[in-house]
Amino acid sequence: MDTFALGNLSVHRIGFGAMQLPGPGVMGPPRDRDAAIAVLRRAVELGVDHIDTAQFYGPDVSNELIRAALHPYPDDLVLVSKVGAVRDADGGWLPAQRPEELRSAVEDNLRSLGVEQLGAVNLRLHDGESVALEDQLAEMVALREEGKIAGVGISTATREQVQQAVEQAGIVCVQNAFSLLDRSDADVVELCHGAGVAYVPYFPLGSAFPGTPKVVEDPAVLAVAARTGATPAQVGLAWLLAHRDNVLLIPGTSSVAHLEENVAVADVQLSPQDLEELERDR
Repeated sequence: MDTFALGNLSVHRIGFGAMQLPGPGVMGPPRDRDAAIAVLRRAVELGVDHIDTAQFYGPDVSNELIRAALHPYPDDLVLVSKVGAVRDADGGWLPAQRPEELRSAVEDNLRSLGVEQLGAVNLRLHDGESVALEDQLAEMVALREEGKIAGVGISTATREQVQQAVEQAGIVCVQNAFSLLDRSDADVVELCHGAGVAYVPYFPLGSAFPGTPKVVEDPAVLAVAARTGATPAQVGLAWLLAHRDNVLLIPGTSSVAHLEENVAVADVQLSPQDLEELERDR
């Protein structure tokens, strides 16, 4: 697989996202713990060296599974987490962005994963948050300087917030929504590309919310899939890899078969004709 820099680290462009390992709604234990551990171990066997997680996935579930499956970790495995949120008893996502909350969350991730340093930590932003971004970034930089994290990232951020994070914190990655069908964040992708910052799209196959367009149902995607022998999901992910070389993928799944399909995207080559057809009239 091709690689791209994540700060001072280098990772394969196809990683794994652990968000789907906990139970429904990213709450509670997995339906099948053995299957979840098997997925993590198979991911590493397939060459995945970048796992994206968060203490609030579960909460406290995905990190525990990662440690149970993979500790002691391979030397080249980069663990990336996210802070800035907590869960309530109903599974809601609440902001937790005061500097002391960010620090506590990083410490929780270090403890639960059993590591002394995280490869990167994304600061997850929320609409209407009252904590100044400058103060949040300053705390993330302090944690980096203390050696608790190797790189700072930012998630769910506007172009202006990303620009501020590049200038103030020297971020290594951005996690925002982006796909073939939702390119509203294209200017942020380009900003990251110019700055040498990894761009890690969530909802890479379209929003998970009901009633929103899905890449795997798009007529052009279905046509290219039929012609190339790839699955529609592989076509959608391959388009992202072809879009810019700073795009890293972290597709998540709780199925070994689905994992293997995702990793095999590295072998899907879209022709200029395929790309033209996929992008026509968008």
